[in-house]
Amino acid sequence: MKKQNFWGRLGPQLPRYYVQTMAVVLLCACMVTPAFALDDMWTVANRIIVDVYGKIAGVSTVLAGLMSAVAVVGAKLSNNQHKVDQAWDWLKRIWIAWMIINGIGAFIAYVTPLFSGLATLTP
Repeated sequence: MKKQNFWGRLGPQLPRYYVQTMAVVLLCACMVTPAFALDDMWTVANRIIVDVYGKIAGVSTVLAGLMSAVAVVGAKLSNNQHKVDQAWDWLKRIWIAWMIINGIGAFIAYVTPLFSGLATLTP
């Protein structure tokens, strides 16, 4: 028996493979739903940054208040002057960290309007 080459064996089945491939391509094209963005990338990024920063500022405010209360109670109840000084140092650090976190938000709120319109591309 004579061996057939690759195309000789595949030739009769090519139309069937072609129809199956085109059916899969057509099915995929029909199932794709178009995605229309409501806002541009910069608006969405700004919204995400404001939302995340708002949550960070809220959590930091609550934690700063809680830790301030712990530091003050620790300073008032301690009879060792060294521990009292450490508690007041911690209180200062807590307030400085809270001011830095909220200062970043104030800086972003001040600087963002200065850059409005710069993130657009004109053809």
